[in-house]
Amino acid sequence: MVNLDDLKKEAKRALKDGKVKYIIGYTRSTAGKMAAPAFIKDPDQIDNLVWDPTCVHNLVKFLVDEKRRKGREKKPDTRPVGIVVKGCDSRAINVLLQEKYIERDDVFILGVSCEDLGVIDERKLADRFRGKTIQGVEFDGAGSVVVSTDQGTVKVPVQEVLAERCVECQANFPVVYDVFLGDKTSRKVDGPFKSLEELESKTVDQRWEFWKDQLDKCVRCYACRSTCPMCYCDECVADTINFAVTADTTSEEKAQKIKWVEKSPDSAENFGYHLVRAIHLAGRCIDCGECERVCPVAIPLRFLNKKLEKSAKELFDYTAGFDTDKPALVSSFKDEDPEDFIR
Repeated sequence: MVNLDDLKKEAKRALKDGKVKYIIGYTRSTAGKMAAPAFIKDPDQIDNLVWDPTCVHNLVKFLVDEKRRKGREKKPDTRPVGIVVKGCDSRAINVLLQEKYIERDDVFILGVSCEDLGVIDERKLADRFRGKTIQGVEFDGAGSVVVSTDQGTVKVPVQEVLAERCVECQANFPVVYDVFLGDKTSRKVDGPFKSLEELESKTVDQRWEFWKDQLDKCVRCYACRSTCPMCYCDECVADTINFAVTADTTSEEKAQKIKWVEKSPDSAENFGYHLVRAIHLAGRCIDCGECERVCPVAIPLRFLNKKLEKSAKELFDYTAGFDTDKPALVSSFKDEDPEDFIR
Protein backbone atom coordinates (compact mmCIF):
# COMPACT_ATOMS: atom_id res chain seq x y z
CA MET A 1 0.00 0.00 0.00
CA VAL A 2 0.98 3.63 -0.43
CA ASN A 3 2.82 4.92 2.62
CA LEU A 4 1.49 8.42 3.29
CA ASP A 5 4.68 9.40 5.11
CA ASP A 6 6.69 8.52 2.00
CA LEU A 7 4.39 10.66 -0.13
CA LYS A 8 4.81 13.59 2.23
CA LYS A 9 8.59 13.12 2.29
CA GLU A 10 8.89 13.15 -1.51
CA ALA A 11 6.59 16.17 -1.85
CA LYS A 12 8.44 18.10 0.86
CA ARG A 13 11.80 17.31 -0.72
CA ALA A 14 10.62 18.55 -4.11
CA LEU A 15 9.49 21.85 -2.58
CA LYS A 16 12.57 22.37 -0.43
CA ASP A 17 14.93 21.61 -3.31
CA GLY A 18 13.09 24.06 -5.56
CA LYS A 19 12.24 21.33 -8.09
CA VAL A 20 8.63 22.52 -8.21
CA LYS A 21 6.85 25.82 -7.61
CA TYR A 22 4.00 24.12 -5.78
CA ILE A 23 2.40 20.74 -5.16
CA ILE A 24 -1.13 19.79 -6.20
CA GLY A 25 -2.40 17.01 -3.97
CA TYR A 26 -5.20 16.12 -1.60
CA THR A 27 -6.06 17.43 1.84
CA ARG A 28 -8.88 16.80 4.29
CA SER A 29 -11.93 18.81 3.30
CA THR A 30 -13.49 21.21 5.79
CA ALA A 31 -16.89 20.45 4.24
CA GLY A 32 -17.12 16.77 5.16
CA LYS A 33 -15.61 13.33 4.74
CA MET A 34 -14.27 13.70 1.18
CA ALA A 35 -10.75 14.84 0.38
CA ALA A 36 -10.32 18.13 -1.47
CA PRO A 37 -7.66 19.42 -3.89
CA ALA A 38 -4.76 21.18 -2.15
CA PHE A 39 -2.22 23.64 -3.58
CA ILE A 40 0.85 23.72 -1.36
CA LYS A 41 3.82 26.08 -1.71
CA ASP A 42 5.13 25.96 1.87
CA PRO A 43 7.01 22.74 2.76
CA ASP A 44 5.71 23.07 6.32
CA GLN A 45 2.17 22.60 4.99
CA ILE A 46 2.96 19.25 3.36
CA ASP A 47 1.82 17.44 6.50
CA ASN A 48 -1.73 18.36 5.44
CA LEU A 49 -1.53 15.95 2.49
CA VAL A 50 -3.78 12.89 2.62
CA TRP A 51 -4.19 9.75 0.55
CA ASP A 52 -7.28 7.61 1.11
CA PRO A 53 -10.35 6.28 -0.76
CA THR A 54 -11.93 9.76 -0.76
CA CYS A 55 -9.24 11.21 -3.06
CA VAL A 56 -11.55 11.05 -6.03
CA HIS A 57 -10.62 14.20 -7.99
CA ASN A 58 -8.58 14.03 -11.18
CA LEU A 59 -6.11 16.78 -10.38
CA VAL A 60 -4.75 16.91 -13.95
CA LYS A 61 -7.43 19.47 -14.78
CA PHE A 62 -5.39 21.98 -12.77
CA LEU A 63 -2.46 21.58 -15.18
CA VAL A 64 -4.70 23.11 -17.83
CA ASP A 65 -5.44 26.01 -15.48
CA GLU A 66 -1.70 26.38 -14.78
CA LYS A 67 -0.85 26.66 -18.48
CA ARG A 68 -3.46 29.36 -18.94
CA ARG A 69 -2.16 31.20 -15.89
CA LYS A 70 1.41 31.13 -17.20
CA GLY A 71 0.18 32.45 -20.54
CA ARG A 72 -1.19 35.55 -18.83
CA GLU A 73 1.97 36.31 -16.84
CA LYS A 74 4.72 38.52 -18.26
CA LYS A 75 7.47 36.69 -16.37
CA PRO A 76 6.06 33.29 -15.43
CA ASP A 77 7.82 30.90 -13.08
CA THR A 78 8.91 28.16 -15.48
CA ARG A 79 9.56 25.51 -12.84
CA PRO A 80 7.35 22.43 -13.10
CA VAL A 81 4.26 21.85 -10.99
CA GLY A 82 4.28 18.84 -8.69
CA ILE A 83 1.12 16.74 -8.86
CA VAL A 84 -0.21 13.61 -7.16
CA VAL A 85 -1.80 11.25 -9.68
CA LYS A 86 -3.61 7.93 -9.65
CA GLY A 87 -3.38 5.50 -12.55
CA CYS A 88 -6.28 6.95 -14.53
CA ASP A 89 -5.04 10.48 -13.87
CA SER A 90 -1.59 9.62 -15.23
CA ARG A 91 -3.19 8.57 -18.51
CA ALA A 92 -4.71 12.06 -18.74
CA ILE A 93 -1.21 13.53 -18.46
CA ASN A 94 -0.09 11.25 -21.29
CA VAL A 95 -2.90 12.49 -23.53
CA LEU A 96 -1.94 16.12 -22.84
CA LEU A 97 1.68 15.23 -23.65
CA GLN A 98 0.63 13.37 -26.78
CA GLU A 99 -1.34 16.39 -27.98
CA LYS A 100 1.58 18.73 -27.19
CA TYR A 101 -0.61 20.75 -24.85
CA ILE A 102 2.02 20.45 -22.11
CA GLU A 103 5.65 19.37 -22.12
CA ARG A 104 7.12 16.67 -19.90
CA ASP A 105 9.30 19.26 -18.15
CA ASP A 106 6.17 21.16 -17.11
CA VAL A 107 5.18 18.58 -14.52
CA PHE A 108 6.77 16.60 -11.67
CA ILE A 109 4.62 13.52 -11.14
CA LEU A 110 4.10 11.82 -7.78
CA GLY A 111 2.41 8.59 -8.82
CA VAL A 112 0.32 6.69 -6.27
CA SER A 113 -0.96 3.17 -6.86
CA CYS A 114 -4.58 2.21 -6.16
CA GLU A 115 -3.53 -1.48 -6.13
CA ASP A 116 -6.53 -3.74 -5.46
CA LEU A 117 -8.75 -0.94 -4.23
CA GLY A 118 -9.53 2.44 -5.76
CA VAL A 119 -11.66 5.41 -4.78
CA ILE A 120 -15.19 5.47 -3.47
CA ASP A 121 -18.40 6.63 -5.09
CA GLU A 122 -19.88 9.23 -2.76
CA ARG A 123 -23.42 8.46 -3.90
CA LYS A 124 -22.99 4.73 -3.21
CA LEU A 125 -21.55 5.55 0.20
CA ALA A 126 -24.44 7.86 1.04
CA ASP A 127 -26.97 5.17 0.05
CA ARG A 128 -25.15 2.50 2.05
CA PHE A 129 -25.09 4.65 5.21
CA ARG A 130 -28.36 6.53 4.83
CA GLY A 131 -29.39 8.17 8.09
CA LYS A 132 -25.84 8.16 9.48
CA THR A 133 -23.23 10.90 9.49
CA ILE A 134 -20.04 9.64 7.83
CA GLN A 135 -16.92 10.99 9.51
CA GLY A 136 -14.12 9.22 7.67
CA VAL A 137 -13.15 6.46 5.24
CA GLU A 138 -9.89 4.50 5.25
CA PHE A 139 -8.31 1.57 3.44
CA ASP A 140 -7.80 -1.54 5.55
CA GLY A 141 -5.37 -3.20 3.13
CA ALA A 142 -7.47 -6.33 2.77
CA GLY A 143 -10.11 -5.54 0.17
CA SER A 144 -12.29 -3.50 2.49
CA VAL A 145 -12.77 0.08 3.61
CA VAL A 146 -13.35 1.16 7.18
CA VAL A 147 -16.13 3.73 7.48
CA SER A 148 -16.42 5.80 10.65
CA THR A 149 -19.89 7.18 11.41
CA ASP A 150 -21.62 8.92 14.28
CA GLN A 151 -22.98 5.50 15.24
CA GLY A 152 -19.71 3.58 15.20
CA THR A 153 -17.20 2.03 12.80
CA VAL A 154 -18.15 -0.41 10.04
CA LYS A 155 -15.95 -2.46 7.71
CA VAL A 156 -17.42 -2.60 4.20
CA PRO A 157 -16.32 -4.74 1.23
CA VAL A 158 -14.78 -2.29 -1.19
CA GLN A 159 -16.97 -3.48 -4.09
CA GLU A 160 -20.06 -2.09 -2.35
CA VAL A 161 -18.85 1.50 -2.47
CA LEU A 162 -16.20 1.47 -5.20
CA ALA A 163 -16.57 3.95 -8.06
CA GLU A 164 -17.67 2.25 -11.28
CA ARG A 165 -14.60 3.54 -13.10
CA CYS A 166 -12.45 1.64 -10.60
CA VAL A 167 -14.41 -1.57 -11.15
CA GLU A 168 -13.41 -1.42 -14.84
CA CYS A 169 -10.02 0.25 -14.38
CA GLN A 170 -7.30 -0.63 -16.89
CA ALA A 171 -4.51 1.23 -15.06
CA ASN A 172 -4.71 0.92 -11.29
CA PHE A 173 -1.16 2.24 -11.00
CA PRO A 174 0.40 5.24 -12.80
CA VAL A 175 1.80 4.71 -16.28
CA VAL A 176 3.99 7.83 -16.14
CA TYR A 177 5.69 9.28 -13.06
CA ASP A 178 8.85 10.77 -11.56
CA VAL A 179 8.30 9.20 -8.14
CA PHE A 180 6.28 6.01 -7.67
CA LEU A 181 4.59 5.04 -4.41
CA GLY A 182 2.86 1.73 -3.71
CA ASP A 183 2.92 -1.56 -5.58
CA LYS A 184 2.53 -2.33 -9.28
CA THR A 185 -0.15 -4.93 -8.79
CA SER A 186 -2.44 -5.34 -11.78
CA ARG A 187 -6.09 -5.63 -10.79
CA LYS A 188 -8.22 -8.41 -12.25
CA VAL A 189 -11.38 -7.02 -13.84
CA ASP A 190 -14.31 -8.84 -15.43
CA GLY A 191 -13.93 -6.62 -18.46
CA PRO A 192 -13.29 -2.94 -19.14
CA PHE A 193 -16.68 -2.52 -20.85
CA LYS A 194 -18.93 -4.73 -18.75
CA SER A 195 -21.02 -1.76 -17.61
CA LEU A 196 -22.20 -1.27 -21.20
CA GLU A 197 -23.72 -4.72 -21.57
CA GLU A 198 -27.17 -3.91 -20.19
CA LEU A 199 -27.56 -0.78 -22.29
CA GLU A 200 -26.20 -2.45 -25.43
CA SER A 201 -28.71 -5.28 -25.03
CA LYS A 202 -31.60 -2.83 -25.51
CA THR A 203 -33.19 -2.13 -28.86
CA VAL A 204 -32.45 1.09 -30.73
CA ASP A 205 -35.80 2.53 -29.65
CA GLN A 206 -35.18 1.60 -26.03
CA ARG A 207 -31.75 3.21 -26.10
CA TRP A 208 -33.22 6.33 -27.64
CA GLU A 209 -35.80 6.56 -24.84
CA PHE A 210 -33.09 5.94 -22.24
CA TRP A 211 -30.91 8.77 -23.48
CA LYS A 212 -33.83 11.09 -24.04
CA ASP A 213 -34.94 10.60 -20.43
CA GLN A 214 -31.39 11.14 -19.18
CA LEU A 215 -30.44 14.15 -21.30
CA ASP A 216 -33.77 15.86 -20.73
CA LYS A 217 -32.56 16.27 -17.14
CA CYS A 218 -29.50 18.29 -18.18
CA VAL A 219 -29.54 21.89 -16.93
CA ARG A 220 -26.50 22.84 -19.05
CA CYS A 221 -24.40 23.85 -16.06
CA TYR A 222 -21.28 22.62 -17.95
CA ALA A 223 -19.84 21.03 -14.81
CA CYS A 224 -18.84 18.01 -16.92
CA ARG A 225 -16.83 20.22 -19.23
CA SER A 226 -15.32 22.26 -16.42
CA THR A 227 -13.91 19.22 -14.62
CA CYS A 228 -12.60 17.36 -17.69
CA PRO A 229 -8.82 17.62 -18.26
CA MET A 230 -9.39 17.02 -21.96
CA CYS A 231 -11.67 20.05 -22.32
CA TYR A 232 -8.95 22.67 -22.70
CA CYS A 233 -10.22 24.62 -25.72
CA ASP A 234 -10.18 28.38 -25.13
CA GLU A 235 -13.63 28.55 -26.66
CA CYS A 236 -16.08 25.66 -26.63
CA VAL A 237 -18.09 25.07 -29.78
CA ALA A 238 -21.15 24.56 -27.59
CA ASP A 239 -20.76 27.72 -25.57
CA THR A 240 -19.16 30.63 -27.39
CA ILE A 241 -17.57 33.10 -25.00
CA ASN A 242 -15.72 35.68 -27.12
CA PHE A 243 -18.71 36.98 -29.06
CA ALA A 244 -20.54 39.36 -26.78
CA VAL A 245 -23.80 40.75 -28.10
CA THR A 246 -24.10 44.42 -27.17
CA ALA A 247 -26.39 47.26 -28.16
CA ASP A 248 -23.94 48.09 -30.96
CA THR A 249 -23.78 44.56 -32.41
CA THR A 250 -25.20 44.61 -35.93
CA SER A 251 -27.54 42.04 -37.40
CA GLU A 252 -24.86 41.12 -39.92
CA GLU A 253 -22.32 40.43 -37.16
CA LYS A 254 -24.82 38.23 -35.36
CA ALA A 255 -25.62 36.34 -38.56
CA GLN A 256 -21.95 35.68 -39.32
CA LYS A 257 -21.29 34.14 -35.93
CA ILE A 258 -21.97 30.43 -36.20
CA LYS A 259 -23.97 28.92 -33.35
CA TRP A 260 -23.58 25.16 -33.33
CA VAL A 261 -25.62 24.61 -30.18
CA GLU A 262 -28.02 26.92 -28.39
CA LYS A 263 -27.60 27.41 -24.66
CA SER A 264 -31.21 26.63 -23.83
CA PRO A 265 -31.54 23.31 -21.96
CA ASP A 266 -34.14 21.65 -24.15
CA SER A 267 -33.98 18.10 -25.46
CA ALA A 268 -32.53 18.77 -28.93
CA GLU A 269 -29.89 21.23 -27.70
CA ASN A 270 -28.88 18.92 -24.85
CA PHE A 271 -28.38 16.07 -27.31
CA GLY A 272 -26.30 18.36 -29.48
CA TYR A 273 -24.06 19.47 -26.63
CA HIS A 274 -23.43 16.02 -25.14
CA LEU A 275 -22.90 14.26 -28.46
CA VAL A 276 -20.49 16.96 -29.70
CA ARG A 277 -18.56 16.70 -26.44
CA ALA A 278 -18.49 12.89 -26.58
CA ILE A 279 -17.16 12.89 -30.15
CA HIS A 280 -14.46 15.37 -29.14
CA LEU A 281 -13.39 12.91 -26.43
CA ALA A 282 -13.17 9.92 -28.78
CA GLY A 283 -9.70 8.39 -28.41
CA ARG A 284 -8.93 10.89 -25.62
CA CYS A 285 -11.16 10.00 -22.66
CA ILE A 286 -9.24 8.03 -20.02
CA ASP A 287 -12.35 7.11 -17.97
CA CYS A 288 -11.58 9.11 -14.85
CA GLY A 289 -15.34 9.47 -14.39
CA GLU A 290 -15.17 13.08 -13.26
CA CYS A 291 -17.89 14.24 -15.67
CA GLU A 292 -20.39 11.80 -14.21
CA ARG A 293 -19.29 12.41 -10.62
CA VAL A 294 -19.91 16.16 -10.74
CA CYS A 295 -23.19 16.02 -12.66
CA PRO A 296 -25.82 17.57 -10.36
CA VAL A 297 -28.63 15.52 -11.94
CA ALA A 298 -26.74 12.20 -12.09
CA ILE A 299 -26.67 11.67 -15.87
CA PRO A 300 -24.62 8.49 -16.59
CA LEU A 301 -22.17 10.29 -18.88
CA ARG A 302 -19.58 7.51 -18.60
CA PHE A 303 -21.74 5.34 -20.86
CA LEU A 304 -21.30 7.77 -23.76
CA ASN A 305 -17.54 7.91 -23.36
CA LYS A 306 -17.16 4.19 -22.64
CA LYS A 307 -19.03 3.33 -25.85
CA LEU A 308 -16.61 5.40 -27.91
CA GLU A 309 -13.69 3.95 -25.96
CA LYS A 310 -14.95 0.46 -26.76
CA SER A 311 -15.31 1.31 -30.46
CA ALA A 312 -11.77 2.69 -30.56
CA LYS A 313 -10.47 -0.53 -29.02
CA GLU A 314 -12.46 -2.91 -31.21
CA LEU A 315 -12.04 -1.06 -34.49
CA PHE A 316 -8.53 0.35 -34.15
CA ASP A 317 -6.97 -1.48 -31.16
CA TYR A 318 -6.48 1.91 -29.51
CA THR A 319 -6.67 2.83 -25.82
CA ALA A 320 -6.03 6.41 -24.74
CA GLY A 321 -3.22 7.47 -22.46
CA PHE A 322 -0.85 4.52 -22.44
CA ASP A 323 1.70 5.42 -25.11
CA THR A 324 2.76 8.99 -25.86
CA ASP A 325 4.84 7.82 -28.82
CA LYS A 326 1.72 6.73 -30.69
CA PRO A 327 -0.18 9.30 -32.75
CA ALA A 328 -3.58 10.32 -31.44
CA LEU A 329 -6.47 8.18 -32.68
CA VAL A 330 -8.03 10.90 -34.85
CA SER A 331 -4.70 11.81 -36.45
CA SER A 332 -3.59 8.31 -37.44
CA PHE A 333 -4.44 6.08 -40.38
CA LYS A 334 -3.65 2.50 -41.32
CA ASP A 335 -4.34 0.82 -44.63
CA GLU A 336 -6.10 -1.99 -42.78
CA ASP A 337 -8.47 0.34 -40.88
CA PRO A 338 -12.10 -0.75 -41.34
CA GLU A 339 -14.00 1.15 -44.01
CA ASP A 340 -17.42 -0.46 -43.70
CA PHE A 341 -19.00 2.92 -43.07
CA ILE A 342 -18.04 4.21 -46.55
CA ARG A 343 -20.85 3.99 -49.08
